[in-house]
Amino acid sequence: MPAVAARLASLAGWRRAAAALAAGAATALAQPPVSQPAVLFLALPALFWLLAGAPGPRAGFGLGWLAGLGHFAAALFWIVEPFLVQPEVHGWMAPFALAGMAGGLALFWAAPFALARCWPAGLGRLLALTALWTLSDYLRSHLFGGFPWGLVGYAWVETPVIQTAAVFGPHLLGLLTLVAALLPALRGPAALVVAGLLVGLGWGAGAWRLAQPVPERDPPFVVRLVQPDADQREKWRPGMEQLFYERHLALTAAPDGAAPDATIWSETAVPFLLGRDRALLAESASAAAPGRLILGIRRMGADGRWYNSLAVLGPDGGTAAVYDKHRLVPFGEYVPFRSLLGRLGLPALTTLTESGFSAGPGPAVIAVEGVPPFLPLICYEAIFPHGLRTAERPEWLVQVTNDAWFGTASGPYQHLAQARVRAIEQGLPLARAANTGISAMIDPHGRIVASLGIGETGHVDATLPGALSITGYARFGDTPALIVSLGLLVLTFTSLLSGSFRELPR
Repeated sequence: MPAVAARLASLAGWRRAAAALAAGAATALAQPPVSQPAVLFLALPALFWLLAGAPGPRAGFGLGWLAGLGHFAAALFWIVEPFLVQPEVHGWMAPFALAGMAGGLALFWAAPFALARCWPAGLGRLLALTALWTLSDYLRSHLFGGFPWGLVGYAWVETPVIQTAAVFGPHLLGLLTLVAALLPALRGPAALVVAGLLVGLGWGAGAWRLAQPVPERDPPFVVRLVQPDADQREKWRPGMEQLFYERHLALTAAPDGAAPDATIWSETAVPFLLGRDRALLAESASAAAPGRLILGIRRMGADGRWYNSLAVLGPDGGTAAVYDKHRLVPFGEYVPFRSLLGRLGLPALTTLTESGFSAGPGPAVIAVEGVPPFLPLICYEAIFPHGLRTAERPEWLVQVTNDAWFGTASGPYQHLAQARVRAIEQGLPLARAANTGISAMIDPHGRIVASLGIGETGHVDATLPGALSITGYARFGDTPALIVSLGLLVLTFTSLLSGSFRELPR
């Protein structure tokens, strides 16, 4: 190990750059669907040793940026998929989108590495890097609308450790993960013991939580999740629209034991608008009767604006409740700097800038007769851990999504994993209806109770699990993560001034 550390620290020029890029890309293997957190315990120490050889903060910035570029390019390669739905129009933009996204997000790795290089080698630098990285990920989750995709803590989603998100939330869990994974870089037995204790305590606490029973609802509430598997290239074609609509009706009305209490269709499930075509809305509601129909649907407001919405239909097809998506996907549902980009005159950009959705007012719990109060999430909104706090606590979460945009590789699996973490953080079950998969009923421990895989056409009925007591994260949000991160910075900055706190005892 000392020889490896010395070798990495001695690298310079393109060799250091290639090593940083490779180590950063390797960290993506910790994210779903590969979900191998052990990779972090190899790749992160390698980056720490590379940082030791960087001659100053400027070199640290470049090192962190290259590592971030490798990570985000490997973890987010699925973002090219939306541009390939109409490759003849938007395909040329795909490589630029991936390069721009990865390069931009890599800046949130570059800054912590640059600043951490100001600390002397040892424990002080390690803790400073950890705190700065956590704060940077927090900023990434909020700035410019936020993009908290692929946070460090999600590496544990297939292990009991992820249960600690109910108390810590994603950012404090990420901080503890960084500490545990970086400690082996110090190469002393004490560092390995502390790292092992952190992982062991997290694993044990998570296993204990998983052993606690999930309460049953009384009376039971049965939910039917409908998955039509409408290929995005075909979904809006004339003739195919009717086929997919009829598929929804057939799957909804299919006999399968007792009639469900609610049926959920995915995001933008139907080709008609809410408030228009009342006969079709009544036909849809009738297929789900006597239960309620919850569906993703577009609507046009009185002001002429378009909204990506979720509606609950009454028995006659009337609108019992409606929610408008408030976190819109940049360049997917709206275009930042629309007027400026429109002046470029590129046909593909003109198509985007002349359309788009408007944002709704914000999260809101929906309560209608016959349905337990729920918090709706439309697609992208489920990636925001800090976007689920409302004055009234719901009894469950409902996500409608169209993951056909994400392809069939890593995107849908990462999206599902984040929905599972939202259930854990809130202590609430989550029902997820996805157009092409993965549709799932998720219990408040984040376990999948019933599901339909990618590319499956069908429906699945599941009894809604009960809710757990309100969690620590639901009460306090990310405040503890910010306090710990800032506290570590103060502690390590003090040590920087005093020249102490460099190494764990060997």
